Amino acid sequence: MFDFPFLLSVLLAIFLFLSGTNGIGYQLIVVNNCKESIWPGILGGAGHLTPKNGGFHLISGQEAVIDVPQKWSGRIWGRQHCNFTANGQGFCATGDCSGKIHCHGLGGTPPATVVEMTLGTSSSPLHFYDVSLVDGFNLPVSMKPIGGGIGCGMASCGVDLNLCCPSALEVRVGGKVVGCKSACLAMQSAKYCCTGEFSNPKSCKPTLFAHLFKAICPRAYSYAFDDSSSLNKCRASRYVITFCPSK
Repeated sequence: MFDFPFLLSVLLAIFLFLSGTNGIGYQLIVVNNCKESIWPGILGGAGHLTPKNGGFHLISGQEAVIDVPQKWSGRIWGRQHCNFTANGQGFCATGDCSGKIHCHGLGGTPPATVVEMTLGTSSSPLHFYDVSLVDGFNLPVSMKPIGGGIGCGMASCGVDLNLCCPSALEVRVGGKVVGCKSACLAMQSAKYCCTGEFSNPKSCKPTLFAHLFKAICPRAYSYAFDDSSSLNKCRASRYVITFCPSK
């Protein structure tokens, strides 16, 4: 005898599974494992949408699920020590985007630890992702796949670099170091920013500070032309981005 209720439940389960990743898209699960609130910022690459209006609030222990379409490219970073009014205006000590809770297409003000990704399609499902310290550091963060098979790596800078930041790179709020500038931001020169005559891997070499960051966070990009070991590849459809990941 035809079991219509059973068939209906199966179809519903399939629908819920597909809707979890937009059917043709992917999921980013953003987790706040820090002891304090953070305000993640999101920026879609050129021609790509920006989910959640570019920013939102996560209290300690909270997570948010973000659905993104195929071919999505963009970056996510954490903002800390923020204070916003009811209409979403305010300021963050690090990663600020023009004093707004919703960044609406704006990037974060350095220093900020950045998670970068370029996602594939159903026919070309390879995804690329990394954690970058090119814009400096403010919060530990990692990105790892859920499943995906052999060869999928974790992009990470899980150590609090603020604790060992050279004094020339420190950003302080109320006497506490809340961010560590990149050499480019601190020195403001083409040599440190890999621009002008230094805009190629032959002339732009890692600085002493980049070597320090790389030694502590080997799974993260430390400067513009860092080695390819910092770039991860995977075919998973879901990824967990954790701020202040457990050691």
